Amino acid sequence: MTQAANEHASLPALSGGLYAFFFDVDGTLAAIQPQPDAVFIPENVRQQLQQLASLCHGALALVSGRPIAQLDALAAPLNAPAAGVHGAERRDAQGEMHRISLEPDVAEALQQQLQQAMDQWPGTLLEAKGMAFALHYRQAMQHEKDVLELAEQVVKRFPALALQPGKCVVEIKPQGVDKGEAVRAFMREAPFTGRIPVFVGDDLTDEKGFLAVNAMQGISVKVGQGPSQARYRLPDVEAVYAWLERLLLQIKQDNVGKE
Repeated sequence: MTQAANEHASLPALSGGLYAFFFDVDGTLAAIQPQPDAVFIPENVRQQLQQLASLCHGALALVSGRPIAQLDALAAPLNAPAAGVHGAERRDAQGEMHRISLEPDVAEALQQQLQQAMDQWPGTLLEAKGMAFALHYRQAMQHEKDVLELAEQVVKRFPALALQPGKCVVEIKPQGVDKGEAVRAFMREAPFTGRIPVFVGDDLTDEKGFLAVNAMQGISVKVGQGPSQARYRLPDVEAVYAWLERLLLQIKQDNVGKE
């Protein structure tokens, strides 16, 4: 669906008993900050996520480019199923971890090459995630072309790796790893299976998640401007917070009506 088609589409009313919820974090549950480590999820939003997870019987997961350890810290006290590093690591509802790793010598060589190159460009930041690397240039937009060319060179050298562009960042990750695959994996497992998936995200990294959810006749929600495969749209992070609040009220009303 094009941007024009879904720009003003209103989200349908949802019932927590029927749906499984998947949330991106940066730009969706947390406002973008100048530095990745400055990002936070407001306390009331964390509490609402915990309530939603309870009301939908645990069928809620965070799906992010961040490692799971960072997601846990950002969302505490929520400790939900999660897919980190775009799905290269995934914790299922039983707490079991699934990881796709790089060979240690490959990871070490990559980090050394990337760090040496990016040290030449003030304001850029290399974020090493173990099985993936994020090359940030939000504070050094003049080096965007340099960073992208560096990432392309690395992927040519290591064919098992792939590029994932994002907002002022390009990530280098294992081939075949993306948020769509992560959502599909969750949807094959309890308590997600048999529910209608709802995926909320804001970036290019979320588009494969939107496509996966669309294929399952679910609800895909793009946060912010720009063309997207998502079927619905919210204008910004504050709108996500308002929608989450309305969603909780609706589910609670539905539950009262069933009593």
